[in-house]
Amino acid sequence: MDAFTTLVSRTVVLRERNIDTDQIIPARFLTTTERQGLGRHAFSDWRTRSDGTPDLDFPFNRPENADARILVAGRNFGCGSSREHAPWALTDLGLRAVISSEIADIFRSNALKNGLLPIVLDQDVVDELIDRPGIELKIDVARRVIVLPGGNTVEFPLDAFAQTCLLQGVDQLGYLLGQDDAIQRFEESRRAA
Repeated sequence: MDAFTTLVSRTVVLRERNIDTDQIIPARFLTTTERQGLGRHAFSDWRTRSDGTPDLDFPFNRPENADARILVAGRNFGCGSSREHAPWALTDLGLRAVISSEIADIFRSNALKNGLLPIVLDQDVVDELIDRPGIELKIDVARRVIVLPGGNTVEFPLDAFAQTCLLQGVDQLGYLLGQDDAIQRFEESRRAA
């Protein structure tokens, strides 16, 4: 996973509330453990019409959103079943951050383990972002702030361990493996004692 220090990107907006993991990546696409390629199935049931053609009104089908890396979504994003495929699909789609006023705990945990930053902000801030799709934001993980157009900043919560993993570009196992020397020293001192 790539280190996540700062991100400057336009936003793509999904106004809907209660976007669950089956809407993010429908169950019929959970037949693989490969992460690559899942992005084409993200929001599949919303992105395509019943005849299989793309719904050009859906935000991720619009050309102006092709390079957007920040999703701003309605309240209670990522609810539903626990499936790591959801953040896999979103990162393969090109996203690095999801902003909402509420993000489901299991989705949040899965997202952080896969380099997708879930950001919870006050509802009034999220409403303002939803009303201004396509604006450019800067996310600074080290400072835990979002820089809004005009330079104002909004702080977001992020626990220290998740922040460290994002900044180093490692998941929990990668972090532990990076501590191998310290673990070996501890084990040797323990045997000696």
